[in-house]
Amino acid sequence: MEKLNREQALALLKKYNKEAFHLRHALTVEGVMKHYAATHGYEEDAEFWGIVGLLHDIDFENWPDQHCAKAPELLAEIDAPESLVHAVVSHGYGICSEVEPEHEMEKFLFASDELTGLIWSYSLMRPSKSYKDMEVKSLKKKFKDKKFAAGCDRDIIRRGAEQLGWELDQLMTETLVAMAATEDDINAQCAEFED
Repeated sequence: MEKLNREQALALLKKYNKEAFHLRHALTVEGVMKHYAATHGYEEDAEFWGIVGLLHDIDFENWPDQHCAKAPELLAEIDAPESLVHAVVSHGYGICSEVEPEHEMEKFLFASDELTGLIWSYSLMRPSKSYKDMEVKSLKKKFKDKKFAAGCDRDIIRRGAEQLGWELDQLMTETLVAMAATEDDINAQCAEFED
């Protein structure tokens, strides 16, 4: 995969994203994507997978009605390779984009994006506010409760698991492991943004 400078990517993210929630989500998906690369045979591409995760919602804060359509124009500012642009646009497949995820990296992004939001929402309700002591069993209960995080589309999460050929349990377990592993680092980065 192509080399891209994370500092450039982070600067572009912060140029178009100011809300703490969007910055945290970008960092979370970056961490999850790096985890998936490292644990599924793509170790040498982990940094690139992370940058894809970091920039996947680059256009959402300012152009929600053009989500995934505006992204290529913004990514051109850092001469993003076509593989990154395709991955970013494909994570909206069937939602706001006709570009289908093809590479395994793109399928992981599609599968984990919406799920990270659900897990984050659940963490806010918990006394610890942490992923580290969250159990998949209790997460599944929240997943089934349609009133909880009602804006989170469960069908997208199910479709993502299917694209990977996984059971929903496996996707939840691995994504939760990745989020717990990167939690402290992300909290530290988010604190820097707020300074």
